Amino acid sequence: MIAGTPGLTQTTGREGLLSVVIPNWNGLKFLETCLNALAAQTHSSIETILVDNASDDGSLAYIRERYPWVRLIALGENRGFTGACNAGMQAAQGEFICLLNNDTEAEPGWAAAVVDAFRRHPQIGSVASKMRLFEKRDHLHTAGDFFTRDGRPGNRGVWERDEGQYDREEFVFSACGGSAVYRRAMLSEIGLLDDDFFFSLEDVDLGWRAQLAGWRCLYTPAAVVYHHLSATGGGVTASYFVGRNTIYLLVKDFPLWHKYGWRVVQGQAQTAWEALRAWRGDAARARLRGMAAGVRGIPLMRRKRRQIMAQRRLSDAEVEQLLSA
Repeated sequence: MIAGTPGLTQTTGREGLLSVVIPNWNGLKFLETCLNALAAQTHSSIETILVDNASDDGSLAYIRERYPWVRLIALGENRGFTGACNAGMQAAQGEFICLLNNDTEAEPGWAAAVVDAFRRHPQIGSVASKMRLFEKRDHLHTAGDFFTRDGRPGNRGVWERDEGQYDREEFVFSACGGSAVYRRAMLSEIGLLDDDFFFSLEDVDLGWRAQLAGWRCLYTPAAVVYHHLSATGGGVTASYFVGRNTIYLLVKDFPLWHKYGWRVVQGQAQTAWEALRAWRGDAARARLRGMAAGVRGIPLMRRKRRQIMAQRRLSDAEVEQLLSA
């Protein structure tokens, strides 16, 4: 486990139990849909944990009144996506632990499909769902995530009409944090989300740590979740953290600098140039501020990198097979 990365308070969970951790910050308008969908799951062994980041929209009172079966963890301050998720995961009792955005709706068979995937594939550490757009349900948000050789993460199938092109179960790079499900045994080994990321790309960082430690990620199309995009984040905030955390991610996790380092640097330079050309836009300026913060954080990420690379189990050739062109 990487120094400074939170761990689990217990390394074994209740067999077959799926713990669903929902981070919430002023997401009251989404909670009914999200929680009703969980109540309708065909898999009966589920615990639901909602972690609130000091909301002021009445979320806590609403949950206490309407959903007494939901376990509430009320944080005294906004600790970001990572802080809320880590608090929930540390409290979880399940053999499998899911991070589920509050602005989602899971189909009734989602949990059963996820648990079945873990049962059939004991070597996997995580499961990626098929995520569709909430308002445009025949279009995809992600069918698992990819990572390119020039250092860019992305969603497979994003914005595509779902016509069955991603209906095959297959291994992918990582699972989107909006509905990622992890095997507890894997989290006990590699740690939870990195709190230094706070928001954005923390799921890809965990995906890198998992892959380098030898844990695979399986995409299963039978597990379907609908997702509102950028419901509680986006715009300037997202631009800043994507700019910063992309650099964090590359310095901390990317193993093939000796082979693809120049392509990675060119990609980041292109991003910075595009932001400079759009300087009048708030999001562009936020991206540049984030990139500058990322550069300042390089020494910290290099210290974490040393630990990760010392513990990696994959060869360069095996890592290269994980990457997209």
